[in-house]
Amino acid sequence: MLNEFIWFFISLNLSELRNILSKLLMKRKKMTKTILVFGDSNTFGTPPMLSRDEKRERYGKNIRWPMIMQNYLKSEWEIIEEGLPGRTTSLPDPEMGDHMNGQTGLKIALNSHGPIDLLVIMLGTNDSKIQFGIEASQIASGMASLLNIANTPDIQLKHNNFKTLIITPPQVKERNALEKIFFKANKKTAALDHFYGQLAEKYEISKINAGDFIETSDTDGVHFEPEAHQTLGKLIAEYILNHFK
Repeated sequence: MLNEFIWFFISLNLSELRNILSKLLMKRKKMTKTILVFGDSNTFGTPPMLSRDEKRERYGKNIRWPMIMQNYLKSEWEIIEEGLPGRTTSLPDPEMGDHMNGQTGLKIALNSHGPIDLLVIMLGTNDSKIQFGIEASQIASGMASLLNIANTPDIQLKHNNFKTLIITPPQVKERNALEKIFFKANKKTAALDHFYGQLAEKYEISKINAGDFIETSDTDGVHFEPEAHQTLGKLIAEYILNHFK
């Protein structure tokens, strides 16, 4: 009888301990805010390419700008990286596949993660490829389709009403290995921030023009050097700390 009483007392205390720990974990989880970073190869962390035929590499966590951002935000925020090389705002790629359409990817990401507090989108570079034949205003229309997806009532309800920050990617330079597929992209991407600014005003969201602070590599004119990742990660972190408390 005594042994049974002792075991009952121990199990009771263990149960209470589990409840206390569970509450503490839930409280910590609520204190930590979550950012979903949605983008293309420059969010994924693809280094500048010398040839289109070379093996696709990826920068380490100590270089990729979302993880640099994580370092500056520390434990107050948790970063989810959703970068896919070749991703567009809304276009299936005849070479790389239909899954390059950002509309599809964003729906999957928003339904498989969460709840999130902030959605960060940096897309538009791949839309400027010559094969798609669209201009900056049409790329902005693709970005608008992503904002419409993010703002649907069901998605906002699922995530308890998150906010959105869009980043205009820096201007393409049309260089070397990627010059052909990004033919005429320089002019398109130079005009992109104007239209993204209009979107930000209309949708009442935040916008940063990455091209004001960094540039693409001279190696391929599309991807970022490590220094650009460092600069962008720190910049976005500071912006978030000042505007999304």
